[in-house]
Amino acid sequence: MLHVLVALLIGSAAAAEGLPARAADWAAVVQPSAGPARSIGTTNLGCLAGGVALPADGPGWQAVRVSRNRHWGHPTTLALVEHVAARAREAGLPDLWIGDIAQPRGGPMPWGHASHQSGLDVDIWLDLRPKPRLPVAQREDLDIPSLVQPEGEEVDPARWSARHATLIRIAAEAPGVDRVLVNPAIKRRLCRDHGGEAWLRRVRPWRGHDSHMHVRLRCPAGNPDCRDIAPPPEGDGCDSTLAWWFTAEARRPPTSTARPTAPPAMPAACTAVLASPSR
Repeated sequence: MLHVLVALLIGSAAAAEGLPARAADWAAVVQPSAGPARSIGTTNLGCLAGGVALPADGPGWQAVRVSRNRHWGHPTTLALVEHVAARAREAGLPDLWIGDIAQPRGGPMPWGHASHQSGLDVDIWLDLRPKPRLPVAQREDLDIPSLVQPEGEEVDPARWSARHATLIRIAAEAPGVDRVLVNPAIKRRLCRDHGGEAWLRRVRPWRGHDSHMHVRLRCPAGNPDCRDIAPPPEGDGCDSTLAWWFTAEARRPPTSTARPTAPPAMPAACTAVLASPSR
C-alpha cells in the first residue's frame, strides 16, 4: 500500500501546484502491475497492465534519461525497438538513443507528453553521430541538436543526411507501426526525396519532433481493451495537408479561452491497474 500513500501525497502536492492530480498518481507508481501485459484505452487516454521494462542497453541502442522511469511498454513495443535497432545496425547506423515509452503502468504524465499512455509509443532520437557506450548516469542531460533550421521551414543541411531518411523509413516499415511523427520540415524534405513511396503515408508531421521521431504502434492482437486512433489518410501525405503546417494559422494556433474542465474519465479497467499489486 506504500505506492498508494505516495500517490496520494504527490497528488495533493500536484493539485496545490496546479498539476493534474491524476497524472501525479500514475507517476508515483514505480513498478508495473502483476499479470500479463495489456494495453488499455488509447494512446492519450489509457494505461498499461503488466508493463515490461526496456533494458538500459541493448544491441544497437542505449536508453536515455532512465531516471524518469518511462521505459516501460508492451512487449510488442520493446520488440519494435529491437527490430529498428537491428535494421539500423545493418544499414551502418550508430547506436540509437531511445527516449520515453511509458510509465510503469502507463497513464497520463504530469509533464512531457499527452500521449505515451498505453505502452505503444516510443521516442527515438535522430542523432546519428557516433556514440560511445555511455554510463546510464551520463545519458541524463544530453545535448541533442535539432535537424531543423530556426525558422522551421527546412531541415538544416549541415545536419540532415540521407541516413536520417533511412532510419525513419526503417521505423515506418516496421511491423505493427501505425505512424511516425516528425517535424513538418523533416516531412517536407522526405517528400522531396521520396515522394510517392508507400512508407511516407505513415510518416506524419507534428509540432516539435525536430530532433526525435515518435513511433506509434497499432493495438496488438489479444488486447481487447486497446483502442486504435484513426489510421493515416491514404497517399504519401505530401499534399495540402503538409503545406498547411507552414501557414500562419499553423504557426500561431489559436489560444483557447474556454474554462478548464475536468479531465476525461479513464477507461474503467485502468482503475484496477493503478490499484493492483506490483509485480
